[in-house]
Amino acid sequence: MGSSVSHAAASPPSIPPPPPHAVGLAGVLPPKSEEKSEKKVDWLNLPCPVPFEEIQREALMSLKPELFEGLRFDFTKGLNQKFSLSHSVFMGSMEVPSQSSDTIKVPTAHYEFGANFLDPKLMLVGRVLTDGRLNARVKCDLSDNLTLKINAQLTNEPHYSQGMFNFDYKGKDYRSQFQIGNNAFYGANYIQSVSPHLSLGSEVFWLGHQRKSGVGFAARYDTDKMVATGQVASTGIVALSYVQKVSEKVSLASDFMYNLMTRDVTSSFGYDYILRQCRLRGKIDSAGCVAAYLEERLNMGVNFILSAEINHPKKDYKFGFGMTVGE
Repeated sequence: MGSSVSHAAASPPSIPPPPPHAVGLAGVLPPKSEEKSEKKVDWLNLPCPVPFEEIQREALMSLKPELFEGLRFDFTKGLNQKFSLSHSVFMGSMEVPSQSSDTIKVPTAHYEFGANFLDPKLMLVGRVLTDGRLNARVKCDLSDNLTLKINAQLTNEPHYSQGMFNFDYKGKDYRSQFQIGNNAFYGANYIQSVSPHLSLGSEVFWLGHQRKSGVGFAARYDTDKMVATGQVASTGIVALSYVQKVSEKVSLASDFMYNLMTRDVTSSFGYDYILRQCRLRGKIDSAGCVAAYLEERLNMGVNFILSAEINHPKKDYKFGFGMTVGE
């Protein structure tokens, strides 16, 4: 040890080595020239937006559950991979319009028979009710990008039958739709992705029977954690919605609507909670209405449904339960 010390003392002075912590940082940090740059946006390959009529679908899922009052039973039997039959029984009450503030309900019941044909390029759905109504839906893929949709409702009452033809075209980063309906209704909409998360759209319609027309604009911003939408129309409607995805199973939603013509303002807040065997959705709005909708999976192909709605200002209480059998 002594020879090595004396040799070090005899050697000329040298530059001291850098501190150990500096050496460690130098080995960890890459050179500035090799720093990872931010991912650039490919403006020529933007994602295809959702259809214009579905820009609020996440908010509607929580805020507009299929509430009902009474008893409902649905049964679906598949005959083969493409064709199935359905039966539905409903017993409950129906609200009748009245000039007073009290809610008038009339007992009602009906049976519904349906037939479904599902194919990758063709969907046919038909429903016949005991009160004489006939509902039909057709979806046909005319090409890889062009789809024809037909919705029709036929009734025995005059001037209540409706029909609508939709031609949907799906582009690379845009969607467009042209609509033709009864009462000389014509409509068209277009939505375009302007960034990976933002899409803008507009619509126009003409109702020749009532000689009314309108123009609307919409925007949608969506990420993995949230979805925000906004709509404004020349009819005086302003609608906003926001959905926060707390986790894969929990999401919160809120909406706001303002009618410039009537000066009415409504807003609501809702939630969507997916558990292991059930799905719970509920909302509360500015009118004092509280609602909840529960779907419980009892077994494979068997679901139990609970629906509840309480309107405190009108003292109107609705409760329904049902069962769905079949997929």
